[in-house]
Amino acid sequence: MKSEDTPFEGGPMDGRVLPVLLGITGHPPKTYRIPVPDPGGGPDTVLVYRRVPRGPGRVGLSNRWKYAYAPEGVPTRRLNWPWSKPDATPHGKPDDADG
Repeated sequence: MKSEDTPFEGGPMDGRVLPVLLGITGHPPKTYRIPVPDPGGGPDTVLVYRRVPRGPGRVGLSNRWKYAYAPEGVPTRRLNWPWSKPDATPHGKPDDADG
């Protein structure tokens, strides 16, 4: 498998560069989770980093990536099927002209 040295920004890993495995498309994963063991024997703490563009790349070359710290974690994703109902429903009554 191919890997790429990817910089980390923010959080406890700020300024470090780690080799990250690349996927089939040649990009690192969208999120990178780092489990940190608790010294007291409690549950592990998980640091979450999101992939963001490193900056404008050179012409003709693929974009490079870096990881930015996400203290809120990763938002939960919901499958978006074409037949799914939208989350928000319109306010008001169906026959209300003002909405």
